[in-house]
Amino acid sequence: MEITPFPFPSHPQDDPEQVEDPSKFYALFDDNSDHFYELANPFKRLCEVHGEAVMPLKEDSDWVMDSSFFLDEEQSYGQGPAGEDELEVVSAPARTNKRARPSSSLPVSPGAEASGSGHQQQQQQQRRLWVKDRSKDWWERCNHPDFPEEEFRRCFRMSRATFDLICQELDPVVTKKNTTLRDAIPVRQRVAVCVWRLATGEPLRLVSKRFGLGISTCHKLVLEVCLAIKNVLMPKFLNWPEGERMKAIKDELEMKWGIPNVGGAMYTTHVPIIAPKENSAAYLNRRHTERNGKTCYSVTVQGVVDPKGVFTDVCIGWPGSMPDDLVLENSALYKRASQGLLRDVWVVGNSGYPLMDWVLVPYTYPNLTWGQHAFNEKVGEIGAVAKEAFARLKGRWSCLQKRTEIKLQDLPVVLGACCVLHNVCEMRNEGIDPELRFELFDDEMIPDSNGIRSMSAAQARDHIAHNLLHHGLPGTFP
Repeated sequence: MEITPFPFPSHPQDDPEQVEDPSKFYALFDDNSDHFYELANPFKRLCEVHGEAVMPLKEDSDWVMDSSFFLDEEQSYGQGPAGEDELEVVSAPARTNKRARPSSSLPVSPGAEASGSGHQQQQQQQRRLWVKDRSKDWWERCNHPDFPEEEFRRCFRMSRATFDLICQELDPVVTKKNTTLRDAIPVRQRVAVCVWRLATGEPLRLVSKRFGLGISTCHKLVLEVCLAIKNVLMPKFLNWPEGERMKAIKDELEMKWGIPNVGGAMYTTHVPIIAPKENSAAYLNRRHTERNGKTCYSVTVQGVVDPKGVFTDVCIGWPGSMPDDLVLENSALYKRASQGLLRDVWVVGNSGYPLMDWVLVPYTYPNLTWGQHAFNEKVGEIGAVAKEAFARLKGRWSCLQKRTEIKLQDLPVVLGACCVLHNVCEMRNEGIDPELRFELFDDEMIPDSNGIRSMSAAQARDHIAHNLLHHGLPGTFP
């Protein structure tokens, strides 16, 4: 919230023409609602005296106003011309430097106040205010039942049936009530704004024009819907497998790659961000900076997936300077494993993770045996399932591919919503266009001591490598 000065002269009560000792008029701009509110009276008197229109400085403004900028609370509201909504406050884009000034054609009439109370009442009746009528044609076409299914899928990265399911699940949380000033934005449009923003990564100003809503309204909708996805859909579509579901995952992975008791594959990726104002060094991604030749800041997203590429666990938001093993040690997954909740389960990772009692990683030292080569090949194929899942995640939700404008404190919720929506699409067999395929470039840093944290795990890994070689499984011989 910011106080913005407006340099309008104050008009003394006895003579509206006097402009001596000019004072500043202040209006209050609310970033969350895009509304201006009155804090001082001089400009109100100016409008009452002249009854003239007051226009924005720039022609491309998203808001217009006349002397009714300061309506009395008891005034009634109706329908404006051409179907525009007549409201109490002025809707504006999310810009704090927006200013208004009286039109250059405003004459100063010496007898303006001499007309008496009847003239003031007439001016008060003529004061009106309308919000700019933005076009919603594009969204109305998309929301029409006759809109082509393939085009809908290309726009929102999912079929209409999956989109309807998400809207139905979120309806109790996202629905808003109508007010006396305007009707609430429908649930489908709210969800569509969020999904489109995540899918395309378009700037909010373009999302605003596409859906016919204010810029700050679109920003607010994205955060609200992402939070609803986290609270409503995440418990249903993103959770650690237990019981029969875990057994089915183990059986499927062993059938494909011959390694028993594997409950998932793990991978960590980076999402670029704008350098934060505080503690920016912690978010500096040196590996990406050195490879790309330009400074890169990021946050990490660690995830475990099942054989179909569905996320079963995610850890989001640790600074990009942290290596993969340190991100793992700070995750809830690590805490559950430390409490003995992952017994008889292997999570396969790449060489950036340490070898532990529940984390299975490839051999990293030189001069490997035939069995160790075979083991690395199989572990690499399982790990590729996780990497491919992250590639589809970033390909489907393009907002993860470039530096995001979202505030750092809101980013975990948005990234978590992307993971949940990814799961919904994967579970419902929503394919992804080949043109959206994204190549991941995440460097692996081998932990100290070859990443061995448990000697019993090292022995178990040797035993698995021996069995892979001597059982003659396909693809285990170089």
